[in-house]
Amino acid sequence: MATTTERTGEAFGSVRTLSEQDSARTGHGTSDLPWIEDTGKVAPKDARALSKLFLDRLQTLEEGTREYQYARNTLIEMNLSLVRYAASRFRNRGGDDTEDIIQVGTIGLIKAIDRFDLSREVEFATFAVPYIVGEIKRFFRDTTWAVHVPRRLQELRVDLAKAKEQLSAELDRDPTVKELADLLDLPEEDVIEGLVAANGYAAGSLDAPSAETDAGSDKRSFADLIGENDPGMEAVENLHTLAPLLEELDDRERQIVRMRFGQEMTQSQIGAELGVSQMHVSRLIARIVKQLRAGMFVEA
Repeated sequence: MATTTERTGEAFGSVRTLSEQDSARTGHGTSDLPWIEDTGKVAPKDARALSKLFLDRLQTLEEGTREYQYARNTLIEMNLSLVRYAASRFRNRGGDDTEDIIQVGTIGLIKAIDRFDLSREVEFATFAVPYIVGEIKRFFRDTTWAVHVPRRLQELRVDLAKAKEQLSAELDRDPTVKELADLLDLPEEDVIEGLVAANGYAAGSLDAPSAETDAGSDKRSFADLIGENDPGMEAVENLHTLAPLLEELDDRERQIVRMRFGQEMTQSQIGAELGVSQMHVSRLIARIVKQLRAGMFVEA
């Protein structure tokens, strides 16, 4: 009866074992693992047989050796079709690159290879797919939310979505919070919290056209409709706060403020007007400004 290696040799033509390919460099004796030049040409049926052989040998090889790395890497490459199959189930999840999903799924495949045990008498594909799908779901759960929310609310969002779909079909309308709470056996407060948190799953673009755009007019984005801070309003607030503080100054201090900040006179000009030195004017202005600033902070 032909061995697995012989059968795979028939499938790939001339197949050498790893020890024949590079026995001088491995330093770990002979190996019956076939040397596969191009794993992409391995048919799914042959991949299943080869995977069983490689998994069996992987459990006997010393971790870190060349043979071990070859067996493990070949297993990954031969079973990437499982990752692509699992990733196809998530192709409608908008906003995520398929290549990113495949990379995440490959992590699940590697975990399955490292944890697989032939004694369980289960096909490797049957064992690996839940690992791959689980890793992809974890990726969506942890990275696709536009706003970070607790894990509890992330999971509640899924339950609420299923409950809303079920009740909408039964009632032919959107369910109420109480109806959702009764179906899920949860307090209404938890349902409300979950519905609010679900709004953080996806964020709309500020550059997207607004629904408030008038017919026939140029399309306006949400960003065009968002108000901006009016610097004039801040000036009005400051003046409103400053007015009573100016009233507390004496006539000479108010005159200095008016000449310096209203008429924009220099300190030398103010000094000549008041008959004092420029240095004395500088000290007066510094004291007045410090007094006004302290009053502004107290008012705020």
